[in-house]
Amino acid sequence: MSGKTVLYVEDNEFNLKMVRQLLARTAYRLIEATDGELGVATALREIPDLILMDAVLPILSGYDVCSLLKKDDKTKRIPVVFLSAKNTSADITKGLSVGADDYLPKPFDHKELLARIQARLKK
Repeated sequence: MSGKTVLYVEDNEFNLKMVRQLLARTAYRLIEATDGELGVATALREIPDLILMDAVLPILSGYDVCSLLKKDDKTKRIPVVFLSAKNTSADITKGLSVGADDYLPKPFDHKELLARIQARLKK
């Protein structure tokens, strides 16, 4: 899995820092976007291997970002994993229905997140 690029779309600095520190101990290259619009633009420009994303984002929601990326030929095969405090079954169902490959409610276990990233990158 070395050399894989992960895009994290998140507007909360604490969460960005936590994932930044977690992935710094791996071979993954992390790129970041702090709102939904930047998330779409960054994904289209960088074509990451996996996208981690919050559901609640400024400008475009994570659900809208996921939907847009899954409709674009350049990005539709990129696995999307939601990391969100929106954790009701309706929230999770909505995320999966717009094309997310996985949905991990916050707070999450770091080992579980790394395992899910690795599993999605193997497919």
